[in-house]
Amino acid sequence: ARQAEIKAWTDGQADRDIAALRTERNKRLAETDHWVLSDTADATSAQTTYRQALRDITDNATSLDDVSWPEKP
Repeated sequence: ARQAEIKAWTDGQADRDIAALRTERNKRLAETDHWVLSDTADATSAQTTYRQALRDITDNATSLDDVSWPEKP
């Protein structure tokens, strides 16, 4: 039974890694939401590019260990 628990935990590592990555990505997006709210000035090109890069982060990275975060403008 213990071996089955260990295997289940190990098998779920990729899911936990991507969940942690998405959590951090979502936090960074939330920090910049005010850039794109309708009652504020339009976002700059750099701000829009940064937010898109954050949304695309899971296209290449699978965990916090292998991510290259874009630079916040």
